[in-house]
Amino acid sequence: MSRYDFQIPLSFKHRIVFSRDVFGDGLSDLAGLFTDAAGEKRGLILIEESVTRAWPGLESGAREGLRSIGFEIAGLAVLPGGERVKADDALVREVWRLIDAAHLDRHSHVFAIGGGAFLDAAGFAAATAHRGMRLVRVPTTSLAQCDSGVGVKCAINAFGKKNWIGSFAVPYAVINDFAFLHSLDPVTCRAGLIEAVKVALVKDREFFEWIEAHLAGLAAVDAPLVESCIERSAMLHARHIAEGGDAFESGSSRPLDFGHWAAHKLESMTGGELSHAPAVAIGLALDVLYSAEVGLIVPPLAERILAVVSGLGLATFHPALNLRDAGGRRIVLDGLEEFREHLGGRLNMMMLDGIGRGVDVYELDTEAMGRGIDKLCAMG
Repeated sequence: MSRYDFQIPLSFKHRIVFSRDVFGDGLSDLAGLFTDAAGEKRGLILIEESVTRAWPGLESGAREGLRSIGFEIAGLAVLPGGERVKADDALVREVWRLIDAAHLDRHSHVFAIGGGAFLDAAGFAAATAHRGMRLVRVPTTSLAQCDSGVGVKCAINAFGKKNWIGSFAVPYAVINDFAFLHSLDPVTCRAGLIEAVKVALVKDREFFEWIEAHLAGLAAVDAPLVESCIERSAMLHARHIAEGGDAFESGSSRPLDFGHWAAHKLESMTGGELSHAPAVAIGLALDVLYSAEVGLIVPPLAERILAVVSGLGLATFHPALNLRDAGGRRIVLDGLEEFREHLGGRLNMMMLDGIGRGVDVYELDTEAMGRGIDKLCAMG
């Protein structure tokens, strides 16, 4: 027998820009991202259709803006978005078709402009075409700008489970264009800030206290406060990915998924009727109450955290929490095993032992979790 082991070190540049009107007055911020781009600058523009309705001049603005900084635009497509585009591979296949029809290569750029689900599906297509193309994400929602838009993952759903088919793929660049936030309705805009609450709870006590202190302004969608909240949230997410030692999640600890095991299960159980931000609010509330039930935090602290969730206008209960199987067990608890499978290895969940302090736990008391659900039911 002969055996040879090789180490293959990898290094990626994760470019994240915060700007405003990048296809107009902020064009210089866009241009600066491509000064070191090798090869011809050819691009395909993909825009979520709901974004074009809110921004009627976006198609021409994106096309002309990119042309003005030296891009040949090989195609522009307005495509469906929302959670339904993750339900199957229809959008992925359409993006593959567009890439092939435009004769793009691995050095070409795919510009995806839209919300988190749209970026996930379009990004998966870009990550798998030619074994990976240069993706430029332009997230247009507070939720995506806070979290998933600056991540290094993309996925669609399968087998009734969220994000079952996907890839790790560092985007060429992420552009958080705050101008897009102005077209969001206030409910959607403030709901997306739940990801900021989440990352503050497990990573940064000072940031949580800042959210708490500015809760009224954030709930009123005060633009400077929302923009500041999004930037701080995005940077906490990005720093964990880049500096946390496990960017591609080869281990089993995922602190940025605090509250997400139940959220993902509830989204699947409701067929997407419960969207991601409201689902995360419920999942986060449940894990906060569980942390109190098992003595990791004191009950008054849990109440304080839930007050912030409620202050953003988010519910902490949905009837799906009470759905049970034939044996009387709550179906949502199946999300624990699904989450373990998705992570790999043993069950590893993030809970709280203080604000800004997450702690890994490897076993869960399902009776304590049930009591937490009962409390959410009583609040609902």
